[in-house]
Amino acid sequence: MAKFVAVADHEPMSAVRTRPFRFGVSILGPADRESLVGFARRAEDLGYDILTVPDHVADGLLSPFTTLATVASATDRLRIGTLVLNNDLRHPALAAREAATLHALSGGRMELGLGAGHAAPEYAALGLPFDEATTRVDRLTEAASVVRRLLGGETVTFEGAHYALTAHALWPPPQSPLPLLIGGNNRRLLRLAAREADIVGFTGLGRTLEDGQRHEPSGFAPSAVDERVALVRAAAGDRLNDLEFHALVQAVVITDDRRASATTVAATAPPLTADDVLGSPFVLVGTPDEMTEELRAYRARFGMSYFTVFDRYLEDFAPVVRALAGT
Repeated sequence: MAKFVAVADHEPMSAVRTRPFRFGVSILGPADRESLVGFARRAEDLGYDILTVPDHVADGLLSPFTTLATVASATDRLRIGTLVLNNDLRHPALAAREAATLHALSGGRMELGLGAGHAAPEYAALGLPFDEATTRVDRLTEAASVVRRLLGGETVTFEGAHYALTAHALWPPPQSPLPLLIGGNNRRLLRLAAREADIVGFTGLGRTLEDGQRHEPSGFAPSAVDERVALVRAAAGDRLNDLEFHALVQAVVITDDRRASATTVAATAPPLTADDVLGSPFVLVGTPDEMTEELRAYRARFGMSYFTVFDRYLEDFAPVVRALAGT
């Protein structure tokens, strides 16, 4: 059996509750209902737990809430979610209202993911100011408090630097828990997720590069993941065992030669090394059996039990889903 040097030799998170694996797929298209419904039903048949949609104003990407409503109406078991909403594009009360409505109409299958926004070209396209990360996370901090309280059934009065509500409540109020995910790589954001979310979403992605599309992989290396997981564990305090840790997988590379493929991947994402790639939960390299062992090791080391892949990897990753889902 392959030895995952960057992972398996590390002391596991033995004091933290071990959650069963679950798996999601993030869909970037397609643009017609027939293809969308066919994809969603295939994901459900393959054993994926949830289909999620990102929130970007770009060609080839669908608007999240309408897409998720279509998926929910065409499936029986598949959960639906946002991964993640850009908090700067809508008032948190409206985001909570949309999520609560979808939760009710889907039979309790909705998960709401929030992020601080990161793609400067999208802001420019909409004529919105792209504030410093500190300001964007400050806004998200207020928004997360508002959303959590609304989803908990409270009537909320709130006066902050960025948002204000007066005696506002959701209709319909959630009749079952509606999980909140907060995701990103910023340290303040991850501390916020530890305090306010049900699911902490790790991405490993740092600042946007000059092309406005790619991001530097500052959090991909195992040591960087260790650092952020430790940060979340410290910030969570008594909430730690109630949290689920999620990883957004950026690539799935099916290969019989892990080392050679990892070297190729690392060459496209400096300063990562092949060892960084082989130990990163954000890039899965190897045969399906090797990936299955990788994910067990990542759960032991990082506490991550919830993994999402992009739609283009739906079939390649399915054997891993079959082997691990619910275990």
